Amino acid sequence: MTPAVDLAKKRGLNYQLHEYTHDSQAASFGLEAAEKLGVDVTQVFKTLVVSTDANTLAVAILPVDKTLNFKKMAKAVGCKKIQMADPKQVERTTGYVLGGVSPLGQKKRLTTIIDDSAQSYATIYVSGGRRGLEIELPPEQLLATLTAHFGAITDD
Repeated sequence: MTPAVDLAKKRGLNYQLHEYTHDSQAASFGLEAAEKLGVDVTQVFKTLVVSTDANTLAVAILPVDKTLNFKKMAKAVGCKKIQMADPKQVERTTGYVLGGVSPLGQKKRLTTIIDDSAQSYATIYVSGGRRGLEIELPPEQLLATLTAHFGAITDD
């Protein structure tokens, strides 16, 4: 499987795997996942890696239909400015290719912020570590596994 699935098993998380056939022409991997799984887009979360002004990386986990608010994310990780991380650096640091970056099982543990909206669901969906694979799990288990924090990180 993937490092994400291996970690979920190892930690004994309460999770379910959902697979679908990925369409390489899909404009948005996250919206494609929601559509193919028949799940509301607000319950499917994407994993974005950002670079801080202190030259460190951080992870933002937010609903696939929302946009990351850079100012809110910077404040959540305790810096002044952030930008999207270089794709090659993301792949080296996480061990995943873009479009399949899972918050679970990354090569290096990064500061992680999960959007507050996750708390309103019993379970959320995140990438399972490759395109076409989602892991459904309780947001509190994701939070604890990643030593993450909840925060308001999207545009209103």
